Amino acid sequence: MDVVGYRRITPGTQPEYLHPAYASSVKRAPGKKLVLMPHTLGEVTGPVFGHDRVGPDDNDLTKGHDGPPIGERIIVGGRVLDGDGRPVPRTLVELWQCNATGRYRHDNDQHDAPLDPNFTGAGRTITDDEGRYTFTTIKPGAYPWPNHYNAWRPQHLHFSLFGPSFMTRLVTQMYFPGDPLMPLDPIFNCVTDAAARERMICSFDIETTVPVFALGYRFDIVLRGRDATPMEA
Repeated sequence: MDVVGYRRITPGTQPEYLHPAYASSVKRAPGKKLVLMPHTLGEVTGPVFGHDRVGPDDNDLTKGHDGPPIGERIIVGGRVLDGDGRPVPRTLVELWQCNATGRYRHDNDQHDAPLDPNFTGAGRTITDDEGRYTFTTIKPGAYPWPNHYNAWRPQHLHFSLFGPSFMTRLVTQMYFPGDPLMPLDPIFNCVTDAAARERMICSFDIETTVPVFALGYRFDIVLRGRDATPMEA
C-alpha cells in the first residue's frame, strides 16, 4: 500500500542543532548531515497516546496535593493553530516547569532552592474543537545553570504537542514579557530571528485573568507556516 508520510519541517524555520553559546549543543549536535529515513506504515500509524488517560483536573497543576503550592497562581491559555490559522482540535498538550523557587522535581536538579511538597510541575490537556487549551499553575522562578559564568534561565514553561503519533511531537518553551534575563539566555537566543523569538513570549490577558484568583496569560501555538512558533531542535 502507498504510505503518505508526515510533512517535514521547512529548513531555516527552526533553531539550528548547533548553537555554540548554548554549551550542551556542542556535544549534542550531529557532526554529519542527517539522513532522512522514509516514513513507513509503522511511523504513520503509531504508537499513539490514549485520550481517555487525560483526567478533568490534569490541566490544573495546583491540585492533587495536600495543600496549595507556594507562589503566584497564573492561568495560561490559548489556541493551537495550523499555518493557515485554522484550529487544531483534539491535540494533546503537555506542560512541565520548575516551581516558584526555580527548582524542578527531578533527581538531576541539585539546585539548593527548596522543593515544594505541593507542586509536582507537570500537567496535560486536550485542545477542544476550536483548538483551545488552558492550564492553571504557578509562575516559575528563574534558576542558575552551569552554561557559563553567572548564567540564569529566564522564567519559562515547557510545552509539548502531539499529533497523530510520536513522530509528530513538537516541543517548545514559553517566556514571560519583560523578563530581563531573555537577552542574556543562549537557549532563547538560539532562535536567531527576532520576530520568531517574540512568538515564544506570552502576553498578559485580562480576559483570561480570574478576579481575586490568578493573572492570565495568552500563548497561541502555531504549528507551521510563516508565523510558526519556534520549536526546540
